[in-house]
Amino acid sequence: MAEQRQVSEHEFAEQQAPEAGVEETPATEAAAPVQQDLDELQAKAAQRDEYLALAQRTQADFENFRKRMAREVGAAEARGTGRVVKELLPALDNLARAIGAAEAEEADSEHHLTAGIRLVQRDLAAALERVGIEAFSPKGEAFDPNEHEAMVQQPVEGAASGTVVEVYQQGYRLNGAVIRPARVVVAA
Repeated sequence: MAEQRQVSEHEFAEQQAPEAGVEETPATEAAAPVQQDLDELQAKAAQRDEYLALAQRTQADFENFRKRMAREVGAAEARGTGRVVKELLPALDNLARAIGAAEAEEADSEHHLTAGIRLVQRDLAAALERVGIEAFSPKGEAFDPNEHEAMVQQPVEGAASGTVVEVYQQGYRLNGAVIRPARVVVAA
């Protein structure tokens, strides 16, 4: 009978062992999908971070592009304005010469022709000022080769050497940059 008992206990232990293994298997099987979900979630988070970084870089690139285009448009506009003004300046100079010639020949400086030419000259000068063009006449200033073109250098009493004593043709600037230098006579 003792033998039977031992067998029974042994069988009982064998029967219990598979049950314990069965209990571990469902827990292991339940942990596997959780681990897969966790891995999948981490991969999606990494992908999200990658897309976010890409979106931020794209946004920064677009902002830089927008600023660069604004600068280039401004520069192109200034170049275009400068070209048109360079073409118009001789006409403005000729209007000034016409006024001078008309006033020299006529006794009346307010003759209708002179007044008309003066009006056209003022309108043209005002239009140039509206787009940022300013005229400058450097008489009495020190000669600056960046802004003045010396036509003649001659000794003049009472004037310091290197001083502009006469202006043949006034100069023009566009937003501070010289479009046409003033043509001047410089004291020697």
